[in-house]
Amino acid sequence: MKYIAGVDIGGTNTKIGIVSSEGRIVAKESIKTLSMEGVESTLKRIWASIKGLLEKNEINYEDLLGVGMGIPGPVREQEIVGFFANFPWEKNLNIAKLFRNISGKETKLENDVNVIALGEARHGAGRGAKTSVTIALGTGIGGGIYIDGKIISGFNGAGGEVGHMKLVKDGKLCGCGQKGCFEAYASATGIEREAISRLKVNKTNKLYQKLNGEIDKVETKDVFDCAKEGDAFSLDIVDYEAEYLAMGIGNVLNLINPEKIILAGGVSLAGDILLDRVKEKLPKYAMSVAIENGFSIELGILGNDSGIYGASALIG
Repeated sequence: MKYIAGVDIGGTNTKIGIVSSEGRIVAKESIKTLSMEGVESTLKRIWASIKGLLEKNEINYEDLLGVGMGIPGPVREQEIVGFFANFPWEKNLNIAKLFRNISGKETKLENDVNVIALGEARHGAGRGAKTSVTIALGTGIGGGIYIDGKIISGFNGAGGEVGHMKLVKDGKLCGCGQKGCFEAYASATGIEREAISRLKVNKTNKLYQKLNGEIDKVETKDVFDCAKEGDAFSLDIVDYEAEYLAMGIGNVLNLINPEKIILAGGVSLAGDILLDRVKEKLPKYAMSVAIENGFSIELGILGNDSGIYGASALIG
């Protein structure tokens, strides 16, 4: 049996797993990233964790084929990170080369959301489909485009940034500094911003009661919880979210025409109350041919393991 290490590097924590050639996670753990201590320190601790998992599971060093990594930032040639979204590390750093020097193992990198997309495509909700687009709905919106077995990274590693499609001319300000982005409307941040705006003028609803009037503390989960309890105010916000989500997905479908759209991330945990509304609204924004012949929207099924699975799929 051969094995691959999958590493999902986050701003706070790094998830590490050993994946068998059969596609099964045989061991995993999470360590603190501690990026402030420097890139070399972080990479050495990741390698120490991998070696520890190999030893605990009696796996020989020679049976580890390589290490795949997902990292927040644009990645070129599966080696070089253009810049780091959350780390105080220098630009255009060849992380793969640095890690090969530490470990002696083949190492490949991809953007963290691309890695999630690859995990779902190969091992999760997209398994069996030749083309899929994974949209990660969280604080922001990330995306990964999977076509004929490959992730589309783009010329400078920025491929798949669906969250920054423009839906509204000179619209709401996005975290990227531009206006009118998909992310500004359909992410958790967008939902919370919309909820606060509405709560300022409407206090006779279940959501306001749940928050005890502290509207600045609203979280996306609060909105969906109240909507599921039948609160008309919250249901209207969910409908607002579904409208922009359908618009963004429609644009993706018209451009790429994938077999599947996979929704991952915290917002997707809302489940059917959101998904059903998106499906209902989608024909307004997608050409009919793009949603025929077996096209489907699925919820991601790998959860926190998607990054480990996807990173491991970079090797081999």
